[in-house]
Amino acid sequence: MPEARIGGVGIHYSAVGEGDPLLLIMGFGMPGDAWMVSLPFLQGYRAIYFDNRGTGRSEAPEGPYTIAQMADDAAGILNHLRIDRAHVYGISMGGMIAQELALRYPRKVRSLVLGCTTCGGEHSTLGEPEVIATLFEAIQGMAGTDPQTWVDRTLPIMFPREWLAANPGIREALLTLAPLLPPTRPDTAQHAMAGIFGWTTYDRLPSLDAPTLILHGDHDVIIPVQNAYVLKERIPGAHLHIVAGAGHGYPAQEPVAVHQRVIDFLRAH
Repeated sequence: MPEARIGGVGIHYSAVGEGDPLLLIMGFGMPGDAWMVSLPFLQGYRAIYFDNRGTGRSEAPEGPYTIAQMADDAAGILNHLRIDRAHVYGISMGGMIAQELALRYPRKVRSLVLGCTTCGGEHSTLGEPEVIATLFEAIQGMAGTDPQTWVDRTLPIMFPREWLAANPGIREALLTLAPLLPPTRPDTAQHAMAGIFGWTTYDRLPSLDAPTLILHGDHDVIIPVQNAYVLKERIPGAHLHIVAGAGHGYPAQEPVAVHQRVIDFLRAH
């Protein structure tokens, strides 16, 4: 498996497809392989995805893992592959990393897609404490929990209850996917969460000049939808698309429509 050494840390990555480069940045505690469900919808691009430090097959240095460090890792992947500019799509914590990447390395980001994410700091809104605790426990227990328990713990915070009742097949799909995902080390959850708190882009976002698309489900209980409106207000010229009835796992709820909107945006830039 390919690995890049970035700042002394081994970062595992994959690159598939042909076309303009599209860097995919996954969220809190999840390995880059979680993008596999999106890849069939992103044909026509060279999709590059990786395991954030401490996640999946990447090395796990001492924490905390700051958003700035992880943005540097993302830039390092592009440098390693000799890619000058790329489209960038980040989800959840990956969207935070994507913002930081665009602000720290503006010449590297051709366009930006921010999914179910936040600017951080006092102008952000996180889910209820019990929801964040469940998320933390799910990631922390990923390595030592059987797939069925992990999926049943994760589903209620990723998708609205009504949608789960109407779409029971999502459970089977995740049960199939779960064993394919390399588990994240238990201490990574703590290291990454420590990096999220105290981080913010709010004051810097008006200087972000990459064309930006913001995607968010209006039933997201992990990162509530009001965060999307803050990003829209702060990023010049940003486009906002709210996925009605969707939770934090919005790409799985409307896979064709959501990914087509992403593709249309990328083709325009």
